[in-house]
Amino acid sequence: MAAEEFSLPLRVYIEDTDAGGIVYYVNYLKFMERARTEYMRNLGYGKDYIFNHDLMFVVRDAAIRYLAPAYLDDQLQATARILALGGASIRFAQTVRRAGQDLAAGELTIACVDRSGVKPRRIPRDMRDRLLPAQ
Repeated sequence: MAAEEFSLPLRVYIEDTDAGGIVYYVNYLKFMERARTEYMRNLGYGKDYIFNHDLMFVVRDAAIRYLAPAYLDDQLQATARILALGGASIRFAQTVRRAGQDLAAGELTIACVDRSGVKPRRIPRDMRDRLLPAQ
């Protein structure tokens, strides 16, 4: 059964920050991407599964709210939780937190596409069945 909320620990490195030592805004999206990727890998859907099934996931929509800054060397948690599962898409609620405080929160929808033509395709049945309990 899929977890209700997946959490990935992260550390803020110099490469994640601007000249002032504050995390650059686009890096919150990268942190969320890592959480979604590791969540799927934890469920058995890593790159081997994805490539062997001629599919990939692409971000279709992203809405992010920036609530407070993260700084160099902060220990963070990036989370991913499924909100809705469509025939060819998954909508996630995601956060980046520090010590329980939300720093960034958003909803992201990823679309399932075939790798060869990058055209929408249905999420494989075994994956759908595994993800359904997470809704």
